[in-house]
Amino acid sequence: MGRTNPTFRDVLRALEDRWQPFRRALRYEDQERFDQLLTYARNHADAAGNLNHQSPVIPVLVAIVLAQERRLDELEARVEETTATADDISIVMDSR
Repeated sequence: MGRTNPTFRDVLRALEDRWQPFRRALRYEDQERFDQLLTYARNHADAAGNLNHQSPVIPVLVAIVLAQERRLDELEARVEETTATADDISIVMDSR
């Protein structure tokens, strides 16, 4: 038997096609950012497909937020690491 519902990846491709006029109207650097947001959604397509939500935009947005949250965590960790290194350097410089 065939599937009664399209896969989430199919739905996502259709959503991307519908958003192409919006993408084309963006500045070049924002087109790259827009593409990255859609990449986040594609990276979470398996989880979104399990949800089978009535509105495909909801899992797309949650996937984007999840990926952004991960990026924030990574950046915060880098800031903490850099701050700790700077503090260590400061202590060494002060002891001279």
